Amino acid sequence: MLPCGNDSDGHRMASITKRNWTKPNGEEREAWLLTWFDASGKRHRKQFARKREADAARIEKEGEVAKGTFRAGADKFTVEQAVGDYVKHLEARNERDQRVTRTYLDSTRAELENYVLAKPRDEESKVFSRATTFTDGIGHMKLARLTPADVDDWKDKLLAAGVTVATTRRVLSSLRRVLAYAITKNNVAINAAAGVKVVTGRKDAPKKIVPPSKATLKAMLEVAPSDMRLRIAFAAATGLRASEQWALRWHHLDLDGGEVTVETRVDAHAQEGFTKSEAGTRTVPLGSGMVAQLEAWRKRSPYPADTDLVFPNTRGGYVRHGNMIKREYKALLDKLEGERPNWHALRHFAVSSWIAAGLPPKTIQTFAGHATLAITMDRYGHLFPGETHKAAFDRLASDIFG
Repeated sequence: MLPCGNDSDGHRMASITKRNWTKPNGEEREAWLLTWFDASGKRHRKQFARKREADAARIEKEGEVAKGTFRAGADKFTVEQAVGDYVKHLEARNERDQRVTRTYLDSTRAELENYVLAKPRDEESKVFSRATTFTDGIGHMKLARLTPADVDDWKDKLLAAGVTVATTRRVLSSLRRVLAYAITKNNVAINAAAGVKVVTGRKDAPKKIVPPSKATLKAMLEVAPSDMRLRIAFAAATGLRASEQWALRWHHLDLDGGEVTVETRVDAHAQEGFTKSEAGTRTVPLGSGMVAQLEAWRKRSPYPADTDLVFPNTRGGYVRHGNMIKREYKALLDKLEGERPNWHALRHFAVSSWIAAGLPPKTIQTFAGHATLAITMDRYGHLFPGETHKAAFDRLASDIFG
């Protein structure tokens, strides 16, 4: 037995033993058996053909045990297995209605399979509009061997293969969550994707949000049928996301108090659940004009009960957003000249209106349902009124030169 390492208390951590044996055909064989103990005192063994391999493994295992990063199954557990466990976790949360919608589940599963595992795309899947040509996944890699450098190389290959910055960033975030979940299951100790970032080039920088003009919104309301007019006006006044608006029920509205409470959303599969984040659960004020329109709509709506949807389809069910856009909203835009804002731009209009009205950034964050103030400022900071450069320089010149 070769000398072994010791932990801080002097206990044996690892040792290497030479094994010799004779095969039935008379051939003499030898191997090197590495034995080591984890932090809990459990013994582990692994055999190597060469002494130098066993010694290198001994040094590695002793380091892992000393740092507390050793996990017994990490040598065998692959990224693909970690992805499978994480997807099962999301499926269970979806079934329990724990903030995982069917749309999120499907898109996350498809992204992980297409880019992390690089498996062939399911031809029946409707998640992506085009199949990826990326073929170098990391699903085969052992969690114990996965390093930040491996993840960074994989990320660079995605970008080199033509995957967009936005998609790469989204998939990298999904991989981080996969590895974070693997840590909670004690399958790995370190998240190799935690520090990897997608650096945005100048051409890839997000464009500044430009909300629709008041003239465009007015033109839209003038040409829209009455029911569609209210839906557009409500979105532009409250800033609710489409998924939140279509899940809204009459008991969420306090028309006497002039406010709407947002606490649910519905996905493309007509599955209703909680809002995107805790910050998404919020109360947004309603102007008196919007209150009057909603009161009139409730009186003529065929579904006015407290538990009925405020904006249902003709059968009282959820509006299918994609179908509504294709069949109604685009036809409305065809009647306009100039701007053709998408539906989400109505949310931008609401936020820009709050900014123009002088509401504090923190209040706007709350009304918009953003998780952090940084999100609000990143997206809308340029819309907040401020001193012009010329005025600032005029004031500085006056202060300095008189």
